[in-house]
Amino acid sequence: MTSSQQFLTAIERPRCIRCQTRMMLERVSPGPIGFEHRLFECPKCDRVEISVIASDPFKSKAVGWLAGELRAPH
Repeated sequence: MTSSQQFLTAIERPRCIRCQTRMMLERVSPGPIGFEHRLFECPKCDRVEISVIASDPFKSKAVGWLAGELRAPH
């Protein structure tokens, strides 16, 4: 598996700052444009952490720009 494939298939699971257990991804929700909120929960001590992560540009509204849909104003 190449490093780019590994990046696309794996979500980095942070360690809990209380008990150092790997946290579980519980929810992904939209954030500011180009970002998403990821909610992680520790299975051992129930601590919750929310991270704001850059979202995949191919799944965002930016895909029109990447597909060349940008047109000159009339």
